[in-house]
Amino acid sequence: MAGQQNTDRIMTTHVGSLPRPHDLLDMMKAHLEGRNRDEAAYQARVREAVTECVHKQTECGIDIVCDGEQSKSGFFTYVRERLDGFEARPQQRRIMFAAELAAFPEYYEQYFKTAMMGGGVAPASPLVCTGPIRYRGEAALQRDIDNLKAALASVAHVAAFMPAVAPSGVGENEYYNTDEAFFHAVGAALHTEYQAIVDAGFLLQIDDPFLSDLFGDPSFDAAQRAARAEIYVAALNASLQGIPRERIRYHTCYGINHGPRIHEAALADVADYMLRVNAGAYSFEAANVRHEHEYHLWEKVKLPEGAVLIPGVITHSSNIVEHPEWIAERLVRFARLVGRENVMAGADCGFSSQATYRPEVHPTVIWAKFEALRDGAGIASRLLWG
Repeated sequence: MAGQQNTDRIMTTHVGSLPRPHDLLDMMKAHLEGRNRDEAAYQARVREAVTECVHKQTECGIDIVCDGEQSKSGFFTYVRERLDGFEARPQQRRIMFAAELAAFPEYYEQYFKTAMMGGGVAPASPLVCTGPIRYRGEAALQRDIDNLKAALASVAHVAAFMPAVAPSGVGENEYYNTDEAFFHAVGAALHTEYQAIVDAGFLLQIDDPFLSDLFGDPSFDAAQRAARAEIYVAALNASLQGIPRERIRYHTCYGINHGPRIHEAALADVADYMLRVNAGAYSFEAANVRHEHEYHLWEKVKLPEGAVLIPGVITHSSNIVEHPEWIAERLVRFARLVGRENVMAGADCGFSSQATYRPEVHPTVIWAKFEALRDGAGIASRLLWG
């Protein structure tokens, strides 16, 4: 797969994380708490879960698949085993969705307890940089690569991707003189992971909800947001140096928030910075009803030559299964704005960014959403190619 563009139909993909099986969650929890007495059995179950997950994706009609992040305890936490220089601060509370929290305190008090954080196998403890950052995750990363390759060997697929966190998402800085130096140090360390994923033959997906969060953060004014966004993009592009942009997809979203979501940034605030990232494809929320109207942005914003949009046409923030006809309409209107070859069918965000016993979208519903995604892409393809 030289680039990421369509040739004769709309291809399908998603963002990455998918629910882990209950028995794997039990083993993962024991592993994280130091109670695991059989590491070989745990790693074997992870391999099995990746195979099961990949097979299910292809059965549902996903063209560009991934490992479902089955080995990772959480989007915020997997870097603990990959990077030196950080310590967890469980006593420090991570403030998420500050403006939303202030506007709807009663809702979010219940939500954080019973849904989003209530069933996780590991607490989402803030990470703080207290020393030089170095990459040390080679063994864990190689296991992920080997597991995905083994799972792919027995299924038909167009391509596979592997997600990795952006430099902007790795903790707070207490060691480097400036935040700019900190983000560049994180990026330099993560380059090892990024390069290894591409060298393994996979597409690299950079997960970066932090750019969107920045433009909805009330603690920054407009000038501070712009300055910090510049640092985010510069650090990320430096970390991607030497990796062909057609092997990279960049995902930004608004997080795993099943809430009112009235204080999120507009895509118009984020798009300019998003498109400066040296990627071949850009994934963003577009099925979420707070953002669906933003497809109009592409009437005036020019997509970089050869780049692909991966708008979410199914959402992670509802258990309603989207109708294939409506998915097709969403895809066709993007295709008419940026070209049929430049639109891939995707999801708004991952369906289980944290390894949890309480996934907010039930696994059976997720697979039904993927089947609707396949069917909607098929309808759109017939409309666009005839």
